[in-house]
Amino acid sequence: MKEDLMDIVCCPLDKHDLELDVESREDDEVMSGTLTCTECGETYPIEDGIPNLLPPDMREDAPA
Repeated sequence: MKEDLMDIVCCPLDKHDLELDVESREDDEVMSGTLTCTECGETYPIEDGIPNLLPPDMREDAPA
């Protein structure tokens, strides 16, 4: 995920800003970490450079 996406992504539940916590980077991309809503506190994983912004109840049912 490119870090400049932070300017346009928001929490899918309440549309508030997300805070980025980077676990690993590759070149100028975030490869793993989490996005956390500044209002409701919900977290969204970033895996292999792809943020999973599905609401939590939909995430559990998604195929692996």
